[in-house]
Parts: sequence; C-alpha cells; structure tokens
Amino acid sequence: MISSRGNLILEQALSCWNWKCALVSASARSMVYLAALARAGLRGGAAIVLVEVAYVALTAGLYAGLQQKALGLRCRPFGNFIVVLAVPMLAQLLDWVAHRAAGATAPWRATFAVCAYAIVSALFHLHTMRGGAFLTGGRGNSLLEDFRRVPRLVGSFLLRPLLLLSGLAARLARMAESSTAL
Repeated sequence: MISSRGNLILEQALSCWNWKCALVSASARSMVYLAALARAGLRGGAAIVLVEVAYVALTAGLYAGLQQKALGLRCRPFGNFIVVLAVPMLAQLLDWVAHRAAGATAPWRATFAVCAYAIVSALFHLHTMRGGAFLTGGRGNSLLEDFRRVPRLVGSFLLRPLLLLSGLAARLARMAESSTAL
C-alpha cells in the first residue's frame, strides 16, 4: 500500500515525464544498441536492448519533463540555465555514477565529449521547446506535427549562431558610428 505522500511523489514525477522525448530517445538509443550488438554478435542482445529502452524511457522522459517545466520559470535566463546545463549535467553525473558503480568508467576524454554533446543536444532541445515542439500537456502539439516541424527547427538552429553574430556586428557598427558622430 502506497501512502498519500508516496502518491504525491509519484504524481509529481509523472507530471514531469515527457512521453514524446522518452519515446524518441528510447527508440534512437535502442537502434544504436541493436546495431552495436548485431555487429558484436552477442547473445542475449534483446534483453540488453529492453533494459536500455526502459532505462532511457524513464530517465529521458523525466529529464525532458524537468526541462519543459523550466521553460515556465519567470526568470528566463535561469530556465535556460536549467535546460542547457543543470539537467544535462545531472544526467551525466548520474550516468557516470552508475558506470562507476558497475566498474565500467569511461576515460576522461570520452566523458568530456559526452558532456559537450549533451550541452549541444540540450541547446537544440531548448530551441525546439521554445519553438513549441516536443512539448507535452496543454502546450504540446501532436507528435506527427512535431516531426513535420523538425527540418525547419534544425535549419533555424543551425542559422542561429550566424544571426546572433550578424546582430552583434550590426550593433557594434552602430556604436562605432554613434561614437564618431560625437
């Protein structure tokens, strides 16, 4: 029997779970595992894949749900910090602890590369969520509509650094013009 406190904790955890991100992450990771296991010729590969799918569906859905909740924070920079750094680094720390406990720690270069990838991935996730895609609950569209928007979101994400740099260059030029006019 679960206490009312236990029900509240379970309800809060499920309210943070983003099923879209859980589904996409688990599907992608399971394909990677299937390919790696097929090449290695390991028996029992299906069990490994099922464990990975369950683990990723749980954790990716929870992490994405926490990120989605951070979008609603009044202080937008703090919300962005949570989405881009806090949640991905928490996920990497917990993953590192799990690997360490299992005696399968990765070299520091691999850990650094995974962390860098997690940050870039989180930046893209922030971009898509701020664009209204891959959200659940009342703010979300259908999963099919989210997938239809992916090419445009990828393009705008890739162009964003150029737009930021061109905006910065324009501001610097205006500042230089205003200082020479004085």
